Amino acid sequence: MSGNEHIIETRAPDPGAAVLKKTVVMVGMMGAGKTAVGRALAARLGVPFLDSDAEIEAAANMTIPEIFARDGEAFFRARETEVIARLLQDRPGVLSTGGGAFLSPANRRLISDQGVSVCLQADLDVLWQRVRHKDTRPLLRSPDPRETLRALYEARAPIYALADLTVVSDGLASVEEMVDRVLAALATRPDVLAEK
Repeated sequence: MSGNEHIIETRAPDPGAAVLKKTVVMVGMMGAGKTAVGRALAARLGVPFLDSDAEIEAAANMTIPEIFARDGEAFFRARETEVIARLLQDRPGVLSTGGGAFLSPANRRLISDQGVSVCLQADLDVLWQRVRHKDTRPLLRSPDPRETLRALYEARAPIYALADLTVVSDGLASVEEMVDRVLAALATRPDVLAEK
């Protein structure tokens, strides 16, 4: 992990006393909790919640697996960058991204310039427990999905370590407890979360 990460275990300050100044972009592996925690964080802060995968699906009128099957991953990644760039132009909110979005240097640059990245870091066993019964993960459609997940995890961990903030998702904390952890990490960044 990078030296600029913040792994926070304490209860966050009262969110009603804070104003979000930049979009918080949730990054990390599939199954880390980006959508669930992001949605709850947005509700707590009273800001919009956006999901880049949902936006891509709505624009294409297809599911992510269908896009992968018809057009390939490269096509999907190009649309993903376009959608992230557009969503970062909106007023500050919480943006959940797909597991591969942060791998793109262009996406990391966009996020760094216009928002703040928060990596939800979960270990491999936690991720596997969360994704093993879902068939909506095109990258796990392989003869050995757990091994595929392990390979993705090992390849992506150094890139996720580049996130502005890192919050541990240990599989034990509730969604609301995870929101507390994210808010506590964001409180270390007055350029992102400022007191009213």
